[in-house]
Amino acid sequence: MKMKRIHHVAYRCKDAKETVEFYQRVLNMEFTVAFAEDMVPSTKEPDPYMHVFLDAGMGNVLAFFELPTKPEMDRDHNTPEWVQHLAMEVEDYDALLAAKEHIEREGVDVIGPTNHGIFQSIYFFDPNGHRLELVANTQTQEQLDELKRVAPAMLEEWSQTKKAPRHAAWLHELEFTGGES
Repeated sequence: MKMKRIHHVAYRCKDAKETVEFYQRVLNMEFTVAFAEDMVPSTKEPDPYMHVFLDAGMGNVLAFFELPTKPEMDRDHNTPEWVQHLAMEVEDYDALLAAKEHIEREGVDVIGPTNHGIFQSIYFFDPNGHRLELVANTQTQEQLDELKRVAPAMLEEWSQTKKAPRHAAWLHELEFTGGES
């Protein structure tokens, strides 16, 4: 079996209208589809919901569920908030800086840019508490080839020691020349 692509990624939201408006205003995503049912189609459970879909570009779809009869949404408190996030790519480093400026003008706190060696990122939260990351790729093919080459050894070492392998330590040790980090 080979996957064609990810059809959509779905998250829960507190308020579907507020969420759609945030993604339209802050990330310029187009609101494309809304489903609303009083019963879950797959389980037949009576549970009204609103399911909204936004165009995240290049065939990528971001979706949200508002579930008014369920307890208030929360995050996994056993996982640090920086771990679970959605990363989306922008055209280049200049576009990343422009996005940061735009998002901050919308009143959203932004962290970064952060240099990850092969890409630069900014981070912020949506109104539901979901962490978002915008990424500008800066890698070379040689860097990607080396990362692919060492990936199996890194995973094996990690699985045995639970300590960070040093095979790709150069990612955070290189000085980035494409902008501030």
